[in-house]
Amino acid sequence: MSGHSKWANIKHKKGKMDAIRGKVTTKIGREITIAARMGGGDPTGNMRLKLALQKAKENNVPKENIQRAIQKGIGNLEGSTYEEFSYEGYGPAGVAIMLDIMTDNRNRTAADIRHLFSKNGGNLGETGCVSWMFKKKGVFVIEKENTALSEEELMMLVLEAGAEDMKTEEEEYEITTSPEDFTAVLEVIEANKIQTAVAEVTMVPETTVVLEGDDAAKLTRLIEALEDHDDVQEVYGNFELPDEEDED
Repeated sequence: MSGHSKWANIKHKKGKMDAIRGKVTTKIGREITIAARMGGGDPTGNMRLKLALQKAKENNVPKENIQRAIQKGIGNLEGSTYEEFSYEGYGPAGVAIMLDIMTDNRNRTAADIRHLFSKNGGNLGETGCVSWMFKKKGVFVIEKENTALSEEELMMLVLEAGAEDMKTEEEEYEITTSPEDFTAVLEVIEANKIQTAVAEVTMVPETTVVLEGDDAAKLTRLIEALEDHDDVQEVYGNFELPDEEDED
């Protein structure tokens, strides 16, 4: 769930991911295969593969799964042929939603996604209907307990590497970069042996819609249904939920 509340609730997110470990492993493996197919099996010089491997590490994907996915990508093992595209639509209360899709059957996926939207109070829209509300950004979340650097030291470090901004929350730091500067900031963080809770290039909404009560519950059901679909790699939204809604 990549709305405004994603970063503040990262521990809850990771806990939820543990409950659907097999599905997560499959989706990450698919991303690794595509990345290797497009840019080769060496993460050096293949940023997409490097990000996929980072995600695999964060989610404790077994090494044999990773190697198998890379081998499929470079053609040493047989595998399905996937195509990638995006869907855009609206959730309850007009929330903007974008989906990254990876599928071997576009017609099946289109019917499934349209059904999930309509069943959960939303509707699938035309290409371009909400994408203008988002910008692609690099995002890092670093829990304070995972760095010996002070807030000022960390800020100087990442800003000099090219970061756009760093926000300080109660238990963590949130760093944003342009997609082009993501690699340079990641290298500096890794060189200083700082563990990240999140390190990814994602779609960040320019403004958010605050939902409460029934609308928040409906949106949560829609987002979880979309995330649970095998062909949906990522879900992005411009929503903001109260903590109690996000913990349901």
